[in-house]
Amino acid sequence: MSRRLPAAPPPFEILEHTADAGIIARGDTLPELFAHAAEGMYALMVDATGVREIDVRTVSVRRDDVARLLTDWLLELLLLTETEGLLFRRFEVAVEDGLVRGQAFGERIDRARHELRGDIKGVTRHLLEVRREDGGYRARVLFDM
Repeated sequence: MSRRLPAAPPPFEILEHTADAGIIARGDTLPELFAHAAEGMYALMVDATGVREIDVRTVSVRRDDVARLLTDWLLELLLLTETEGLLFRRFEVAVEDGLVRGQAFGERIDRARHELRGDIKGVTRHLLEVRREDGGYRARVLFDM
């Protein structure tokens, strides 16, 4: 008799919220959680399958609190989207001792090719949560749209 293992939860989910949008991100490790949170954030803005990995940007943020570290990481990525017109599809992240250092892979916005879904104005701390769950990590993040 074989036992079926429960299906693994998805790396991120889109949350419905009254005036904003949000995600639930998961990861076996903090670096994986941060990468999945960034993927989820960009999934709110664009169909990432159409984003090529042409440009690479390095982002570093330091904070003592892991939840604030996550929001600041996402805000730094949004700043690159706002100032350089970049969309990202993949992230390589290291998190250690209050420092997140990551690379974001993507390209400049091309309105003719990219299926844009909406603009994120900011990352909120409303209902922000980062916690351990099932041997890994889970985060809830809401965004101002």
